[in-house]
Order: sequence, then structure tokens, then C-alpha cells
Amino acid sequence: MKTHRIAVLPGDGIGPEVIAEGVKVLRAVERKLADVCFELQEFSVGAGEYLKSGDPMPSATFEAVQRYDAILLGAMGLPTVRWPSGVEMAPQLDLREKLELYAGVRPIRLYHAADTPLKRLEAGSIDFVIYRENTEGLFWSRKGTYDPAAAEVIDHLRISRRAAERLFRAAFREAGRRRGLVTLVDKSNVLPSMAYFRRIFDEVAAEFPAVRTEKIYVDAAALYLVQRPHTFDVLVTENMFGDILSDLAAGLVGGMGMAPSGDIGDHWAVFQPSHGSAPDIAGQGIANPAATILSVAMMLDWLGESEGAAMIYRAVERVFADPALRTRDLGGKLSTVEMGNRIQEAL
Repeated sequence: MKTHRIAVLPGDGIGPEVIAEGVKVLRAVERKLADVCFELQEFSVGAGEYLKSGDPMPSATFEAVQRYDAILLGAMGLPTVRWPSGVEMAPQLDLREKLELYAGVRPIRLYHAADTPLKRLEAGSIDFVIYRENTEGLFWSRKGTYDPAAAEVIDHLRISRRAAERLFRAAFREAGRRRGLVTLVDKSNVLPSMAYFRRIFDEVAAEFPAVRTEKIYVDAAALYLVQRPHTFDVLVTENMFGDILSDLAAGLVGGMGMAPSGDIGDHWAVFQPSHGSAPDIAGQGIANPAATILSVAMMLDWLGESEGAAMIYRAVERVFADPALRTRDLGGKLSTVEMGNRIQEAL
């Protein structure tokens, strides 16, 4: 019997609600796999933990989660709980940086034509993945502070060769498993850091001659994602650009409730829905758990349990093939638990 140990971080807001459905589906998969079991341990991390202990991610918790095979996270942060600098608490970003989870992997797939605001698109016609650099970029300045009386405040955008090379190689390897196209998204016509980013991309591209490439400025990428999303395969970009484009891309396939993600490094990985804690709907039982359930599938793939991952992907496809089966964010009436039940039953 193969055992995978999973650290579960439900977090804040709707996090515990969607995590419960992700765990439910994971247990359903476990029952169908003859030689695999999952050992789950829950940890308190986030704004709620800060209100209890004064630390959103206690050092003992950070040390403990490193001993697990993967981390499943719900959502973290609350708009009303902030550091003295005025920014929200984001221990998920600390995990990315401290564990060097350099590849922010954001799959975008359309499961039904009714779920996109775009015209004349069929299920599966939008199917691409964004690789977002997770450890530097414009986020490099996030732990800085500022003087409210100052005449100006400057944030720094950091691009290092090491971070860019490992991100690009991960994106090219993924393209080799998919349709063989990597699109670089940058702003190299204006920013020297982006020109440097592009130069490194070209160097790494030479290592993967079988993979096609294209390069697009970030403003044009936003336009093309709306005009021709079906033409993209793997997009790779800087941290802030990836943050923004991931949300835009999620809007093409139904919203943040349909957007899973993985933050992946060489030794550790965190899997979570791309959405936030949504405190305005927390406790109402209406959050869409699909992104969390799809993140569980990503986690299984990363753990080498491709059969279990495929079960979840097929189950989600079967449920969303019926446009009547939707949570409120997609215009339906199913509750969080009901949607989880439907996907579990489809297994």
C-alpha cells in the first residue's frame, strides 16, 4: 500500500467549505484505487490564525508542512486583517517563496459553452495553461514599507537568471507534453528587466527545438486572450502579469470557481483554487468547489497518481456537461455541498 501524506490548510473565508468538498472527492478516489491511501493532517494558517496567535503561519506549522508529500490549501487572507503597512496577510506567498515554488501553474479549460461570455466556443476549445513565475518579479517588493508622508514610493521588479531559467524550462517541458507551443508574455519594448527576461527565454528555447515559440507583449496578450483564446497552449510570464492574466483567463471559462492552480517547485508543491477567501459569501454554502476539486486532481498528477487524477477530470467533465448543474456563480442553484456530491457521484 502506497501512502501519500497531505498537509491540509483550509484557511479563511470559504476556504474550509471548498476544502471539505475537495477532501470528499479525494476520499472517493482513494476508495477506487486498490493500492493507494492518503493520510491527511489539518493545520491552521491564515488571517484567522493571526487573530488567535498573532502569527498567520507559526514557525512550527511551517516546519511541519515541509514533512508532507504535498500541501492542499483553501484560501487565505481577509480584507479586514492587515499588516501595519496596509497590505493583507498572505502566508501562501510566504510558502511560495520559502519553499521556492517557482512555477505557478494555472490551467484554464472550458467545460461547457454556456460557461463562457465569448461567442461560438465549444467545450474544450479553450484549453491552455499559464506558467507564472512565483518568487520574484514585481512581487519582490511586497514586504517593503513606506512613509505616508513621503513624496513617492518605489517598488522594484526583480528578474534573476536563475528564476527565469527554471520557470522557462518547466514551461517548455509542459508544452512538450501538450501541443508544443510556448508563448512568452512580457513588456520588453519598455522595461529593461523584461528585455532581459526575453533574452533568457530565447536561450532556453534553444534547448527545446521541437517546441514552437511566440512572444507577445502583455497588453496584446490580454487582447488575444479574449479574441482568440483557443490558439494558446502554454503561456509563461512574470509574477504580476501572471497574477492579472490568470484572473482574466478564468473569466473566459466561468470565473474563479473554475480555476485550479498548483505552486510547484523542485521538492514541494502547494495546490489550491485560484480564488480568494471571498468573506462576503463565507458560511452561506454557495461557493463553487470545482476549482478546489480540480486542484486535487493536479495534486494527484504531481504525486504520480495519474489514474486518480483522470478520474476527477472525467467526473468534472460529466457533471459540467449538463448546464443545469451549476453553483450560483455560474447562474445555477446547487450549493457547495451539492456540487461536491455531484462530482463524487460521477466518479
